Amino acid sequence: MAESERLSKCIEWIDLSFVERKRTPEWAIQVGIRCHLAGMSTRDASQFLDELGVKRSHVAVHNWVHKAELQPVSTVSADQLAVDEKVIRINGDDYWLYGAVDPQTNEILHFRLFPATTKQTTRWFLTELHRRYRLDGVEFLVDDADYLVNVLDEDGYRFQMISHGNRNAIERVFWEIERRTSSFATSFSHVEPQTAESWLKALAVRHNSRQS
Repeated sequence: MAESERLSKCIEWIDLSFVERKRTPEWAIQVGIRCHLAGMSTRDASQFLDELGVKRSHVAVHNWVHKAELQPVSTVSADQLAVDEKVIRINGDDYWLYGAVDPQTNEILHFRLFPATTKQTTRWFLTELHRRYRLDGVEFLVDDADYLVNVLDEDGYRFQMISHGNRNAIERVFWEIERRTSSFATSFSHVEPQTAESWLKALAVRHNSRQS
């Protein structure tokens, strides 16, 4: 069986409804997106497609990842969520990535990128979590992050300050982001924050697809 035929049969989880023209085979778009999420640069993903007989530029691969608008889809299976925030460098500036992970399934429930970390951004993140999932009675597992602890306490959430156990689920996810980002030169360069956030959300989709 040809390599392209094998790949087209095993890669099906990315919604390609954003594709308006059939210039590129759908299996090739899927491969290009997944190669980039797996750690390849867009140029390397483009070269890999070229080896499979599909000539598309690294700009095309970048556009596929951005236009796919991948979002993590999951359900809360436990009565605890591990949440945290982490600094992400984009074009030399600091941005804060908020994340929530189900420690029972290791699935990423939500990612959100903000240009600052404040009580307001923390509340926005928690509000978005509530809009997507039923969190009544859920206990949040946090470390000593000031704004998360303060907002959870002020707004009456159940939470536990902990630096081990189930809270390590979010640490493992952030470590994976660090590892993959370092392959692109330790930070996001020459991209808009919206593009970086799209990549992070797409990474969450890929991550979740591997947990099942």
